[in-house]
Amino acid sequence: MEYGSTGGGAASSSGGGDAADAQRKKKCFHRHTAHQIQSLEAVFKECPHPDEKTRLQLSRDLGLAPRQIKFWFQNRRTQLKSQHERADNSALRSENDRIRCENIAMREAIKNVICPSCGGPPVEHTYFDEQKLRMENLQLKEELDKISSIAAKYMGRPIAQLPPVQPVHLSSLNLMSMSNFGLPGPSLDLDLLPGSSTSTVPSLTFPTLNISDMDKSLMADIAGNAMEELIRLLQTNEPLWTKSTTDGRHVLNVDTYDQIFPKANSSLKNPNVRVEASRESGVVIMNGLALVDMFIDVNKWAEFFPTIVSKAGTLEVISCGIMDSRSSTLQLMYEEQQVLSPLVPTRHLYFLRFCQQIEPGSWAIVDVSYDITQENLYPPSSCKVHKLPSGCLIQDMPNGYSKVTWLEHVEVEEKGSIHRLYRDLIHSGMAFGAERWLGSLQRMCERDACLMVSGNSSRELGGVIPSPEGKKSMMKVSQRMVSSFCASINPSNGHQWNNISTTNEFEVRATLQKCTDPGQPNGVVISAASTIWLPVPPQHVFNFLRDERTRSQWDVLSNQNPVQEVAHIANGSHPGNSISVLRAYNTSQNNMLILQESCIDSSGSLVVYSPVDLQSINIAMSGEDTTYIPLLPSGFTILRDGRHDGGSNEASMNNNNDTMGEHNRTGGGRGGGSLVTVAFQILVSSLSSSAKMSPESVNTVNNLIGNTIHQIKAALNCSNFEFNSAAALNTEYR
Repeated sequence: MEYGSTGGGAASSSGGGDAADAQRKKKCFHRHTAHQIQSLEAVFKECPHPDEKTRLQLSRDLGLAPRQIKFWFQNRRTQLKSQHERADNSALRSENDRIRCENIAMREAIKNVICPSCGGPPVEHTYFDEQKLRMENLQLKEELDKISSIAAKYMGRPIAQLPPVQPVHLSSLNLMSMSNFGLPGPSLDLDLLPGSSTSTVPSLTFPTLNISDMDKSLMADIAGNAMEELIRLLQTNEPLWTKSTTDGRHVLNVDTYDQIFPKANSSLKNPNVRVEASRESGVVIMNGLALVDMFIDVNKWAEFFPTIVSKAGTLEVISCGIMDSRSSTLQLMYEEQQVLSPLVPTRHLYFLRFCQQIEPGSWAIVDVSYDITQENLYPPSSCKVHKLPSGCLIQDMPNGYSKVTWLEHVEVEEKGSIHRLYRDLIHSGMAFGAERWLGSLQRMCERDACLMVSGNSSRELGGVIPSPEGKKSMMKVSQRMVSSFCASINPSNGHQWNNISTTNEFEVRATLQKCTDPGQPNGVVISAASTIWLPVPPQHVFNFLRDERTRSQWDVLSNQNPVQEVAHIANGSHPGNSISVLRAYNTSQNNMLILQESCIDSSGSLVVYSPVDLQSINIAMSGEDTTYIPLLPSGFTILRDGRHDGGSNEASMNNNNDTMGEHNRTGGGRGGGSLVTVAFQILVSSLSSSAKMSPESVNTVNNLIGNTIHQIKAALNCSNFEFNSAAALNTEYR
């Protein structure tokens, strides 16, 4: 194997060139020794893409420059790729010739075929069609038996004993099913929204991708280069990264980045492209290898980030990597990212995820966009997102902890205008930035760690104190409730939001979809949501909404009845991270309770609740299977509005309710406000063939959300404040 150019010979002296010019023009010629080539080949068999540490070690062992080592591996990969291409082309040509000959022979045979009965042309036999139908019927019968067994377990009796379903034309909302306390409420006549469908929503599936060895080699090269860039971005500070003087966040110096990575930033010449770059670091209560497993397993990935990841899937596993360390694992993945509001469209990404163990106890995981040539894999988003090398560096610490440094770096081209409420948050990079990812990871790892802590609930429920199994069961059913709530705010798979009301204060959007999965009420569910701005810090809004003592001030269905927390499970170090079972007094149904989970991290917070009967709570408390407990969650999401809050986030999170009154009297002070999304889910008691909402239904849904918003504003003393969008409207962002 040769390094450099193989052309030799001195430069021509014609034209009067001097000896110095001839010496400079003389091309280098170097041939590796047999020992060097043998050593390089041995390493190449084990790892065709060595990292910088391996290349430096080879340079020292073989007496070659690191640049020579790098070029040798590049040339060897190119040579191997060419050999594979020639072999593939030869095999394809042979197969093509064989099929052509077989096709010609079959054509000649068909010309001579006659019917043995009449001597005429042959008639196609239906035997194979019948066999195909028999096989399809057998598959359908197996699916029916499976569904019947699930239904029997859910209904508590064999499916054969269930009464036949009679078609019902009347469609009404059953507010009892979404009421906090099972209180009787006004019934609604609600038909399906225009364009909605009652067909079962298909799961996230992708067609089989035909990825050749050449494509896989290209993916490996892209991932390897992205890994090198990620490590440099994570380990370099000034002048590549500078700290903001307003909020202390790391800001990428674009000019310096262009100089270091000129090719990676070529698309920034497009004036419509906006760059979002952020970097954060923190300590996580989970060991490094467990974190790596979570990144690689797409189901765990989506489960850990329900507030950010609405859909995720692995399209192809390019390399399984080393089993013990997960090093060199390479996957082609899909992800749909969300902000929990119907006003913000989701972002769709196809990307490569590559894991590399840097040293013992240290891993780097990089994500980089990869273009998919096949069309119609998934509906496009209203903004085009290209992910530059992003990811995290995971370093093991004592006591099972890990230090995680997270980097998010994307180019975004908006195809439409951003809603005025979310312009500051999105353009600041906080909506999808590293701080949000790391904060969610820290909170979910704390939640898992709480399962290992021994201790019972501080309050009994009907004499039942949850065992460790009961605590785990309660946390599991609550996590399912939160995931269902997040999925309802950003419906996908063809379910679109419909704007049913717009006022100066807020707009209400709704959608319908059919629920058939276990653990959900069977029928059509309407999801209605609205987002408002409040001149109150997010921590104060969160404290107000999660406190059972102030619930009667905003819950229009409670009829101002007092509420008591009868069971409490902490699932994090922050007092706001908890699971509660609430009971309302002076209600007509004493067996109806509320399961509520409140969670908060550095990027935002949630308050999610669902009505649950006493029997279901006792089942969960005893540690039994909670898969079939029906949940129909509603609740609130609280985010910062993206404006400078005049203080550190830690100080904001450590404030308590005592400061709320002074803040309200001053109208919000210097700080930024909160973006609060109010979301309800309501079960339709029966199906309807109609495809539109009646005016009465629209008014009832609008009144439900409108009254809730007005009572929240009144309780927080900010009824007269409106979102000032002048700065957002008069500023052009690039």
